[in-house]
Amino acid sequence: MSLGTWIYIVIEVVSALSLIFLILMHSGKGGGLSEMFGGSVGAAAQGSTVVERNLDRITVTVAIIFTFATVTLDLRLQ
Repeated sequence: MSLGTWIYIVIEVVSALSLIFLILMHSGKGGGLSEMFGGSVGAAAQGSTVVERNLDRITVTVAIIFTFATVTLDLRLQ
């Protein structure tokens, strides 16, 4: 394998681990059984904070990097 392939493998692994970490950092939206029956309608209407919105943006960016790295690595290894 060439050096370029190893670089894409490193990008793939780092983005995968980062994506796992970022997803686990998100706050839970569920309220258990009470939300299933409409008990926490007010909590959904409050909106998200700036930190949560930035975390969402970073997670989407890392997910896009992971997707492109996966497709590129697949095309390189064919």
